[in-house]
Amino acid sequence: MLFDTHLHLIYKDQLTYPWLDDFEPLNQDNRFEDYSIAARRLGITGCFHMEVDVSEDQIEKEVEVISGVSGGNGLLKGIVSSCRPENDAFPTFLDRLRENQLVRGFRRVLHVVPDEVSTTETFRENVNRLGGTGLTYDICVLPRQLKLACELVDYCPNVRFVLDHCGVPDVGSGALEPWRSDMQAIAERPNVYAKISGVVAYGDPESWALDDVRPFVEETVNAFGTERIVWGSDSPVCNLGGGLATWVAATHALTSAWSADERSALYNGNARKLWNL
Repeated sequence: MLFDTHLHLIYKDQLTYPWLDDFEPLNQDNRFEDYSIAARRLGITGCFHMEVDVSEDQIEKEVEVISGVSGGNGLLKGIVSSCRPENDAFPTFLDRLRENQLVRGFRRVLHVVPDEVSTTETFRENVNRLGGTGLTYDICVLPRQLKLACELVDYCPNVRFVLDHCGVPDVGSGALEPWRSDMQAIAERPNVYAKISGVVAYGDPESWALDDVRPFVEETVNAFGTERIVWGSDSPVCNLGGGLATWVAATHALTSAWSADERSALYNGNARKLWNL
């Protein structure tokens, strides 16, 4: 059974997503009730909502909306909230969201802001506040920013980080370097996990094949080991590469030669340990 650590729920009737206006393929709802049907058919038994970069003034509202959509069916186990660690108000924001038991972590997508944002003392000190709280911080960067991610991790040795989407490799070109070397470098930090997700959206949407994504998944696993990886659907972004069912099938194919313990660790065991589920 799979635990989905990276589901984007979208409710356009309740929240504002400025970036979706410029990205028509994803500019539609992805509602929990629809995802739940597909998830249960595919063997997904738990999930986290991953923030969807709503308008800054709606970050806390997104948490409220998602907290209310589960309908009590038990599938939604947590929320990874958006945040703005560059702001002085982050400490009080953190205190408020820690009151919601569904909040499991935070993310600030770094490839949509200048590189300098994550290098300030304010940003790093605020991320460092997550140390010892049981809350994680998702790192979402482009490959050229992996060295920058290493700097952030080094500043916050007591924070547990999750690197999204295998470090966002260029699956379309097939180029492994310098991505592979930089992944090996960040994997040397023991407080960083890697998320096996996203890669089907980075190849040719019409013609990618299993062997196109295999090297990037395998190199990620080689760097982090099977004890520091978690799985995510990246739904609905995975629709750009064939959809949720396609990615689940690809996951099973990519791990078919693994031991039962290794598959269990990726599919759900590591996530349950990381977030004390």
